[in-house]
Amino acid sequence: MKLKCAILDDYQKVALDLADWSSISEKVDVTAFHQHFNHEDELIEVLQDFDIIAIMRERTPFQKSLFAHLPKLKLLVTTGMRNAAIDLEAAKEHHVTVCGTASDSAPPTELAWGLILNLARQITQENLTLRNNGPWQISVGEDLCGKRLGLIGLGKIGSKMARIAQAFGMEVTAWSQNLTTERTGPLGVQKAASLEELLQNSDYVSIHLVLSDRTRNLITLRELEHMKPSAYLINTSRGPIVNQDDLIHALEKGLIAGAGLDVFEIEPLDEDHPFRTLPNVLATPHLGYVTRGNYSKYYHETLEDIQAYLSGSPIRKLF
Repeated sequence: MKLKCAILDDYQKVALDLADWSSISEKVDVTAFHQHFNHEDELIEVLQDFDIIAIMRERTPFQKSLFAHLPKLKLLVTTGMRNAAIDLEAAKEHHVTVCGTASDSAPPTELAWGLILNLARQITQENLTLRNNGPWQISVGEDLCGKRLGLIGLGKIGSKMARIAQAFGMEVTAWSQNLTTERTGPLGVQKAASLEELLQNSDYVSIHLVLSDRTRNLITLRELEHMKPSAYLINTSRGPIVNQDDLIHALEKGLIAGAGLDVFEIEPLDEDHPFRTLPNVLATPHLGYVTRGNYSKYYHETLEDIQAYLSGSPIRKLF
């Protein structure tokens, strides 16, 4: 009898075209789901007969209660090698193997710069005005050259952000809890003495940290109040790193000039969420990693994980 594999959150309906699923068709039937399931009871109803599930990192939480209602589940594959939305202890308890895929740091870097450039030059607003036959030029853009980019996190993505900023003629400062001058020096990046110092002195603050207990709510109203009123906050990392209610308050009160956001506490956003309508928010629906190249790599490696599991030698295990 064949195993059943579910691919979740295939919004663009591309999953079945980006890997050779026929290579496992003798052993596994693969089904792709294009809609997002908002509630756990929906997931339980849909997934209870599946042996293998492939998920996009942190789109769909897999907590203890969900594992308990999926008795047939044996293999869970996620994008990336970290997923804060998976209860790994519960997976162990229910004898579910959890595997990941390698990630590419280029796509989210490119999107972060797309947000920065758009905010600096008001590209979206100018385009909409032009399309609607409105006034010719409605804004005066900001120069990036000579401005300061503050990076919260200087890993793979943060390092790429720094090099691009320098190409624009920007100064770059970085901070994270364990950052050293040995890391910042070779990159030509100034190490901020504290998060407060970075926020006070930066014109654009871009977050590039993984979500963990110590980074959750790292940015609250207290931190936002340290930023310049002319500064922008960019978050293409994880929504809960910034306290959502505090950010909304700061944006409504004009404590900062605006925000470029690709990640949110709950996704998809509610239809009436303030981030959809605040005039000083440039928001995209978690597109950071959504490129053809990255998706091809993800689904190819998902298939590799499944093949390895079927052969009895799982690879890229998360525990």
